Amino acid sequence: MNLNEHDDDNSTNLKVAIADDHKLLADAVSSMLGGEGGFETSCCYDLESLLKLLGCSQFDIVLLDLRMPGMSGLDSVAQVVRAAKDGYVVLFTGQVDKHVLDKALELGVRGLIAKTMPLRSLGSIIELISSGQIFVPVGADFPGATTDVDDNRGLNDKELYVLRLAADGMTNKEIARDMGATEVIVKMHMRAICKKLGARNRAHAAIISRERSLL
Repeated sequence: MNLNEHDDDNSTNLKVAIADDHKLLADAVSSMLGGEGGFETSCCYDLESLLKLLGCSQFDIVLLDLRMPGMSGLDSVAQVVRAAKDGYVVLFTGQVDKHVLDKALELGVRGLIAKTMPLRSLGSIIELISSGQIFVPVGADFPGATTDVDDNRGLNDKELYVLRLAADGMTNKEIARDMGATEVIVKMHMRAICKKLGARNRAHAAIISRERSLL
C-alpha cells in the first residue's frame, strides 16, 4: 500500500481513499484533489490494501475501482461498504453495466464516477456526495448504459454485459459472481446471445461481436 496524503492542517478536510490498480491514474487524482485544497487523500492499489486502510482510518469518501486485484464483483463491493462504516463508497470505473450499478446502490454505494469524466469536475462531485446526495451520470455519459436494441443486433444490456465479460476470457462462474447472479442465468444469457448473433459458441459470439463493433 502506498499512501499519498495532502493535508493543509484544516480539520474540515474531506478524507478520500482512492482505490485503483492504475497507479498513475490514482496518483493523478490524488494530486489534483490535493491541489484544490479541502481534501486529504490516500491511495491503494488492491482490495487487501484498501480493507487494511479502512480498518485503521475513517474516510468520508472511498473511490472504488471494480477491476483492481482482489475484487470479486458485488461481494467485494459489499465488503468495502461495510468496512467504510459511515463513509460513502463510490464506484470509480471506466465501465459498469446498469443492472450491476443498481445492485451496488442497493448495497449502499452512493454513486458512480466515470474515469472518462474530466478530473476538474471530480472535487465538486465528491463534495456533492459527501453532503448525502447520490450521484449517477445520465444519458450518454453513463458507461454501460442501455443502447438501442437495433444497434446491438437485438442484444439487451445484460446480454451485452455478459458478452463483454466472456470476450475478456471470464468463465461463467466468474461472470455470475461479477453480476451477482447464478451460473444458470449466465448460461441462459449466453444461449440467447449465440442465437441472436447466429454464433456456434461463446468464442464465435465474441468474434462476431468484435467484427460488428458491438464491444
